Amino acid sequence: MTRPLFPVILAGGKGERFWPLSRQNRPKQFLNLDGSNRSLLQATADRLLKLAGGWENLWVITSSQIAQGVREQLPELPSDNLLVELQGRDTAAAVAWASLEIKKRYGEDAIIGFFPADHWIADQEAFARTINAATDLATNQAAIVTLGIKPTFPSTGYGYIEQGEKIGSFNELPAYHVNRFTEKPDRQTAENFLSTGRFSWNSGMFIFQAGIVLKELHRHSPEIIEPIEKYGSNIYPELPKKSIDYALMEKTDIAYVLPADFGWDDLGDWNAIERLLKKEDTANVELATHVGLDTQGAIVYSSNDDDVIVTVGLEDVVIVRDRNVTLIVKKDRTQEIKQVLKTLQSDPRFTHLL
Repeated sequence: MTRPLFPVILAGGKGERFWPLSRQNRPKQFLNLDGSNRSLLQATADRLLKLAGGWENLWVITSSQIAQGVREQLPELPSDNLLVELQGRDTAAAVAWASLEIKKRYGEDAIIGFFPADHWIADQEAFARTINAATDLATNQAAIVTLGIKPTFPSTGYGYIEQGEKIGSFNELPAYHVNRFTEKPDRQTAENFLSTGRFSWNSGMFIFQAGIVLKELHRHSPEIIEPIEKYGSNIYPELPKKSIDYALMEKTDIAYVLPADFGWDDLGDWNAIERLLKKEDTANVELATHVGLDTQGAIVYSSNDDDVIVTVGLEDVVIVRDRNVTLIVKKDRTQEIKQVLKTLQSDPRFTHLL
């Protein structure tokens, strides 16, 4: 019998590539980017609540800087289920601390799922079916289960998972041992991956028993789990900054993948808006009052309904107007927004814009 799932939302990210809309006190997970009336964080909580069986089983881990914003976004979340990091140390520390806390309350057999706060999911029923399958797998054997997203194009921006031997089916979905993880490949490698049919995108979603993941962290990343066990979350600033992929998933021999196909996007930068909202019969994606002449392939956004953005002769650009900042960037260079933020951070004239 499948045990209950305790979902943990990873909500500490900054979402810098969505600047200037995303800022230090208003990170990406607080934004409404898909045209709905729910922020990314709220939409993530919505889809996990039914799987959790209610608010009492749902957890969120976030940074001290935006903890109050999380409380305002999710007022029903029990205060004891909000874990606030003194300093962000990437996902390995977050997984370790949250797993320890859930084990203390519910025991080492508790099934935990980790879910980033900034994902977009199209088919909620298929998502729930996949999570239930992963929960079945994690319940029935020592397994660290990850979801692999069926690739739709040879992306160079995602990590990849190669599936190995099939170990069975769960909730009528096949599960495979993980052969290897590969970080963001070049274009040719990504095309080769897709041609084999054995690779999926690394979604960053994981399901496992509390005791299993803690045992594996002791084995592969004692420098993270042991200080937290000994000193609690106060040791956070001294922990190494590592992702759970690097600290554990690339090292463990009990990683399994469930290939998933429920319509997914990690909303990594402004180009994701086009993937979500572009219609075939429109030249641009417009979330603003836009008057364009000979402009196509543009993404136009304004947070102020009174703003009017006028363009002439532009192609494949992102234009974002938010309060006192206007961003104009070619669509193929949106990843470089983070570099601009480093420049702004180093100049006292601009730090208030971060």
